[in-house]
Amino acid sequence: MDTSPSMGPEALPVGLEVGPWRVESLCGRGSYGAVYRVVNREAPEGEAFALKMALQPWDPRFEREVELLRRVRHEGVPRLRDWGEWKVRGGGVYPYVVMEWVEGVPLYEWAEGRQVSPEEAAEVLAGVARALEAVHAEGGVHRDVKGGNVLVRGEDGRAMLMDFGSGNYRGARPLTHQPPPPGTYEYQSPESVRFQWQSLRQREGRFEAGPEEDVYALGVTAYRLVTGRYPPEVEVEKTEEGYRVLPRVPVGFAPGTPVSPELAALIRRMLAEEPSARGSAAEMSRALEDLAKVQQQDGTPVPGSSAEGFPECGARFSVAWSPLLRWIPWAAAAVSAALAVSLAWMKAPASEEGAAKQEQAREGSERDAGTVGLADAVMDAPSHETLRGEGSPRVSLDMPKQPFPGQRHPPCEKPLVAVNGGCWVRTGDVVPPCGAHSYEWKEGCYVPMFPPPRPHTSHPP
Repeated sequence: MDTSPSMGPEALPVGLEVGPWRVESLCGRGSYGAVYRVVNREAPEGEAFALKMALQPWDPRFEREVELLRRVRHEGVPRLRDWGEWKVRGGGVYPYVVMEWVEGVPLYEWAEGRQVSPEEAAEVLAGVARALEAVHAEGGVHRDVKGGNVLVRGEDGRAMLMDFGSGNYRGARPLTHQPPPPGTYEYQSPESVRFQWQSLRQREGRFEAGPEEDVYALGVTAYRLVTGRYPPEVEVEKTEEGYRVLPRVPVGFAPGTPVSPELAALIRRMLAEEPSARGSAAEMSRALEDLAKVQQQDGTPVPGSSAEGFPECGARFSVAWSPLLRWIPWAAAAVSAALAVSLAWMKAPASEEGAAKQEQAREGSERDAGTVGLADAVMDAPSHETLRGEGSPRVSLDMPKQPFPGQRHPPCEKPLVAVNGGCWVRTGDVVPPCGAHSYEWKEGCYVPMFPPPRPHTSHPP
């Protein structure tokens, strides 16, 4: 166990040694861990590795991640190199894991601005399916498959399945005691969504995600890759017995979407409401591989979807946030304030440069989120930027990539909407710039929702 002077795990200085590993740079910070680029102190000019450090002492998620990575040996999964504990003098003990450093680009960014052929789309999706096949063969599940957790390597175009911090395996001890299950809401299966709604009425039991949930999430990922948007949402209806999932709008592809009928059929299969109808990761990998071979001569492009950002290692840092809302009654006041401030600011003229920056912020605001691990951490961390024109007090806050501490999690009852793993409410018809008290998403302005405080069980004398 390494003992170091008093300092936080979220900002280790360059040159610090954690066990045999020397820190070269901070690459990003997520909900549970900070990611550093490191080298072995015995071979400082050798291969670089990724060290993920827990932000909370004795975080049990790291034990599970290490075990899952230890079990899985596959070319599409980062190799586990080391793990250990870092002790702060006078502080806690923080687990860490060291793995292969992957030079790559997030899946949706890889597709953006390039002519991705159906062959390439099928091939990269087959790579993810093969990695999932290896995970499932070891009794594991990833539980957070999404475009942000897939990196496409620049050297050979291979897809790498990243971020096993939400993973689970057969026989692992439970880490949570109630919903919501880990993962990103937009990628969760109908049965998971049904369970979450049902748990609002009767908070018993737990949802055990299986391989079929990973296959469903792969289907969502594939759909967004070829269309640039998510498939139809899973809708739930309240009944006397609880909640039931409504029949979903058929998964379709808009006219002109350059996707082959064969690939469209595979995506629909992975998105089937019945888990047993989705097929296994092994079946999907073989079908996608065969499809890639058949389409080798087909040059039809797949459109790019919104970029998720991939700054250089250490280019961005998280920004501390002071909660504006602690419980729902305060939300009305915050919404009113955001309306007033935003309307006042919209009257002021903006420079062309400021308007261009606002447009860039809008274009990059919708990203995968929820749980955050290695791949998410080396992308844009939640941040805010004041966008000002000359003499103009316009302000825009980007939608955070993960919920704020204490924020209400999905499922979100109307009029709340689920965004990036949290529940939000739109501030009427206000359009960006949103002001200093709300966040921009899909050309609207939103504020986070927090549950009301529990009533006191005793009264003051």
